[in-house]
Amino acid sequence: MNRKTAIKTIVLSLALFFTGGCASNSAAQSAGGQSGASLYKRLGGYDAIAAVSDDFIARLATDKQLSRFLVGVSADSQKRLRQLVVDQFCQATGGPCLYIGRPMKTVHAGLGITESDWQLTVKHLVASLDKFKVPDKEKQEFLALASSLKPDIVEK
Repeated sequence: MNRKTAIKTIVLSLALFFTGGCASNSAAQSAGGQSGASLYKRLGGYDAIAAVSDDFIARLATDKQLSRFLVGVSADSQKRLRQLVVDQFCQATGGPCLYIGRPMKTVHAGLGITESDWQLTVKHLVASLDKFKVPDKEKQEFLALASSLKPDIVEK
């Protein structure tokens, strides 16, 4: 797989799995309220979320099982999808971003995403969080937000 195809795979796979509206901002803020700071702030803010997102996307790009979701995506669309993912993670964790993507059910309808696809994607997300040494409490909160999306993503 060449670099351009790998990047397309990453961006599209991430968008397919995580665009469409994570748990609400208020839910993320209430989870963060336990320690006084939002999950967004405890994760390190926008730049930290963007770094985790970029690493996560890079992991998905090289995964053969998930690359089947790749359909030709222009360079401009790749950038937009990446930004949607960052904005979604930012908003879901209580940050100041506004996610403007479509609902999860709409984005994933008909893709045939399996439990195996889901588990593999979560594995990549955990690896990215671990790479950046996200503390266990924050990692678990972030994964809980992602897991709330599963019913609208996994079809089989």
